Amino acid sequence: MRHSIAFLLDGQIREMDFAPSSGLPPTTTVLQYLRGLPVHRGVKEGCAEGDCGACTVVAGELTSRGISYRAVDSCLLFLPMLDGKHLITIENLRGPGGELHPVQQALVAEHGSQCGYCTPGIVMSLFALFKRRFPPTEEEIQDALVGNLCRCTGYAPIIRAAAGVCKGDGRDHFTEDEPRINRLLRSVLRDSVSIKTPLQRYDQPASLREALELLASYPDSVVISGASDVALRVTKGYEVLPHIIDCSKVEELKSVSRQQNALVIGAGLPLNEMASVIRDEFPVLRGMLDVFAAHQIRNVATLGGNLATASPVGDALPVLMALGAEIVLQSASGTRQARADDFVTGYRKTVRRPDELITSVILPKPATASRMKAYKISRRRDLDIATVSAGFRVDLSSRGLVEDVVLAYGGMAERTKRAARAEAFLRGKPWKRDVVEEAGAVIQSDFTPISDVRGSAEMRRIAARNLLLKFWHDTNR
Repeated sequence: MRHSIAFLLDGQIREMDFAPSSGLPPTTTVLQYLRGLPVHRGVKEGCAEGDCGACTVVAGELTSRGISYRAVDSCLLFLPMLDGKHLITIENLRGPGGELHPVQQALVAEHGSQCGYCTPGIVMSLFALFKRRFPPTEEEIQDALVGNLCRCTGYAPIIRAAAGVCKGDGRDHFTEDEPRINRLLRSVLRDSVSIKTPLQRYDQPASLREALELLASYPDSVVISGASDVALRVTKGYEVLPHIIDCSKVEELKSVSRQQNALVIGAGLPLNEMASVIRDEFPVLRGMLDVFAAHQIRNVATLGGNLATASPVGDALPVLMALGAEIVLQSASGTRQARADDFVTGYRKTVRRPDELITSVILPKPATASRMKAYKISRRRDLDIATVSAGFRVDLSSRGLVEDVVLAYGGMAERTKRAARAEAFLRGKPWKRDVVEEAGAVIQSDFTPISDVRGSAEMRRIAARNLLLKFWHDTNR
């Protein structure tokens, strides 16, 4: 057990403790830390909530395939989450002789910057894309930039720069230095961390057993993995969280395994990694992840965290309900499963007990005859909270009658909820437009939505009805 952290920055290992004399609480963000250094102020604060990308940095992490480079929002990353990683900022991109990095040079050549405030974040997002070592598609380039807002210039020159430079093997001065970087990262102990200050305690267990033991002893602690939601309580709400249990090091929570006719996804697997795993077998869930936050957030956010927040407009839960997913909960005393339908019990409330962790999600493979779709209505296509979200599934008999149907909605009630009356109306009836339109009218009795800044109650009622009609149309083309 250590009481300090260590990470690589500027080519050397930085050892940090959080003694009172340091003045740093463990919930200090990486952005705050960097802005306090004299030579790392290229990183900027724009929104402090992961929406603008001005604070983007890259975290390098040892994997079985070498070093993996990921763009992350430094405004949402607590310092202890850097333990054992390589932190790369815009100041590190210049080569040994002061020459521009290929990504920087490409942006200069394409005139991809105007005021320059957002440019360092854009460069770092493209640097992570460059280091993937294989050419991205235009869609992948655009996805990599979703989390980087720029109000000065069009994205066309930025995209041209990315397409021109991200063509090859990702070789640069980091590639030449990789053997030394490997040795330095391997020299840093990867065991558990426990930080105690007068106001806070921050535990970072390295195993599932240790995490469950901590939860049993401290059931009132706040559990995080990527912290993309909890961090807002610090950056926007200015909360002092007394005790955090950070499960981002627990490898057991990142596993992927197969059961008979099901895929088991570790609750701590970052969403971008999960997306690549489910791409072919669960395209409906993969499609929802395409409009889930930004690339930087999906590099740290997890399915378990998304479920635990119990947001009434959660993007993932309606799809999991349509799939018939099971959520695995584990404590020091045992394991149990909860249906996705039953997991959320009220506004920001779930069936998870204080001493339990969400350890995995079981995704049953959809039946061949099942027709499934997911939808999200928001003011922006990307990087926005849903006004209404939906996950639908219908199973038809050989005669075209509805044998089973799931109509799960987010944004229509205090929690994600199924349209039970409309489902009952549809069962046993033909899957035809006039029947679906009648079911749309029944949906009005399933929900009593509210009006808020994202949309009125009436807009939500109309959207819920129209999404069902769109589902019918999309499954009958």
